[in-house]
Amino acid sequence: MNGLLLLAIAAALLLTAYLVYGRYLVKTWGIDPKAKTPAYEKEDGVDYVPSNKWEVFGHQFSSIAGAGPVTGPVLAMVFGWLPAFLWVMVGGIFFGAVQDFGALYASVKSHGKSMGQIIETYIGKTGRKLFFLFCWLFTLLVIAAFADMVAGSLNGYNAAGAQSLPSGAASSITILYVFVAIAFGFFLKKTGLSGWKQAVLGIALIVAMLALGIAFPVYFTKQTWVYLVFVYIFFASVTPIWVFDYILIHRNDRCCCCWCIRIKSNNYISCIYRI
Repeated sequence: MNGLLLLAIAAALLLTAYLVYGRYLVKTWGIDPKAKTPAYEKEDGVDYVPSNKWEVFGHQFSSIAGAGPVTGPVLAMVFGWLPAFLWVMVGGIFFGAVQDFGALYASVKSHGKSMGQIIETYIGKTGRKLFFLFCWLFTLLVIAAFADMVAGSLNGYNAAGAQSLPSGAASSITILYVFVAIAFGFFLKKTGLSGWKQAVLGIALIVAMLALGIAFPVYFTKQTWVYLVFVYIFFASVTPIWVFDYILIHRNDRCCCCWCIRIKSNNYISCIYRI
């Protein structure tokens, strides 16, 4: 099947599901859009921080568009495009989206408690321990898969031991992105910039980092990148979530840029077009 036709069908199905099934869930669960969330009721600047809807969307999108496909549809592609397509459509609409929606709603209605705390309240301590064990094992799987994938894609040397310009450029962009995104997060928090101004400035920074990364590539081995990824994971796990908001929201744009560089290594104009 033509890829563009498949994309159009997927977009139509997802939009229909959002407008029809999403509204059905909102109505069935009795969600009040005017109700105050725990982020406002318990605001402390660390664990409870009010955020706009696009930041919340960015968190959920980067999660379900990141770990979900890698541990699911990507593996299903060994059987062809149809199983992967059905996995994304059926699984995304009736399982992934509902799970995320339900988890967020349950947390909001439970004064911001995590799923482990909610499970302990309604099922007991044994249920909470089993849930945490599952989360720990699943997280190990995801971290291992992502660390190997990222380190492999950013490896600055090919099989012959020569430097690879596309990988070096992608590496440089990745390093720039982390530090610029954190600085931009502090800038947004201090200035309160939002809306189209934030989007325009963010896109301009992404394009600038793309250009700088291509001009000044960085070459690290795969093993070095494995260590760097785990250092990043550690700091990401202990840092207040709002610091990484900008990274989470635009993480997939940056990944798209890096992958375009690798795929279109001899046509950088095409890379910029695909951002």
